[in-house]
Amino acid sequence: MTPRQPPRKSGIGIDWSQLRITRGALILVGIELAVSLMWLMADLAQRAKLDEYFVASPSQIFEHYRIWTLVTSPLIERGFIPLLLTVIMMWVLIPTLERFWGTPRFFRFVAITSIAGTAAGCGVGYLTGNDVAIAGLEPMILGAIVAFGVIYARQPVQFFGVLPLSGREFMWGMLAVFTLAAVLQQHWEAGGAWAAAALAAAIMTSKKWSPGLAWKRWRIARARRRLAVLEGGLPKAKAKPKDEQRFLN
Repeated sequence: MTPRQPPRKSGIGIDWSQLRITRGALILVGIELAVSLMWLMADLAQRAKLDEYFVASPSQIFEHYRIWTLVTSPLIERGFIPLLLTVIMMWVLIPTLERFWGTPRFFRFVAITSIAGTAAGCGVGYLTGNDVAIAGLEPMILGAIVAFGVIYARQPVQFFGVLPLSGREFMWGMLAVFTLAAVLQQHWEAGGAWAAAALAAAIMTSKKWSPGLAWKRWRIARARRRLAVLEGGLPKAKAKPKDEQRFLN
C-alpha cells in the first residue's frame, strides 16, 4: 500500500486543492447561472412571464396556490451583484460542507434550507401585506454559514485574507451583518427568509435537535427492546426421572 502523497502547494504556501469546487456545488452553480442569466437577459414581458410561474411571492403561494415556486424560486437570482456574490460563496464556502457531508446529504441541506427560507419569506410578506418576490439562494447561503460555524466552530478562518476568525466567530459576524441589513433596510420578508434558513441549518447540524440523529436514536432504542440475550452452547440434556421403586425393599 503506497503512502498518500501530500497536497501540492504553490510557492507562497497556499493549498490550491482546497479551492476546487465539488460536484454538487458545481451542479447547483451551473443551474443557478443558467436560469438567472436567462431571466436577466429577458425583456420585461418575458421576465413577468417567468415570475408568474417560477418565482415565489405571497400572492403566488396564498392566492394562486403555486406551491412549486417554493422549489423553483431559489434557482432564480434577479440581480447581477447578488448572483456574483452567490457564485463566490458557492465556490469558497459550500464545497467544505459538501466534503464533510457527502453530496446526497448536501443536496438535502440545500433543499430544506431553501424551501424553508422561501416559505417563511412569503409568510412574512403575507402578514405585512407586501407582495414581494422571494428568490435566490441567499437563505441557503446563510444557512451554510450557520452550519459551518457549528461544525467548524474552532476552525481558523481568514476573512478576506485579513481578519483571522474562528468558524463560530465568522458565523456570528455574518448573522449580525444579515440582521443589520434586514433591519436598516426594513426588508422584513428577506429577514424572515434568512432567519428560517438559519434556524433550519442550526437544527439539522445540532446533535441535540437534529431530526436525523433523533430518528437513528429511536431506531437503536427500538432494536434494543427487540433483542434478547440467548444462552450459547448445546442445550442441556434433560435429567432422567428417578426410579424410586429401586430403593424400596
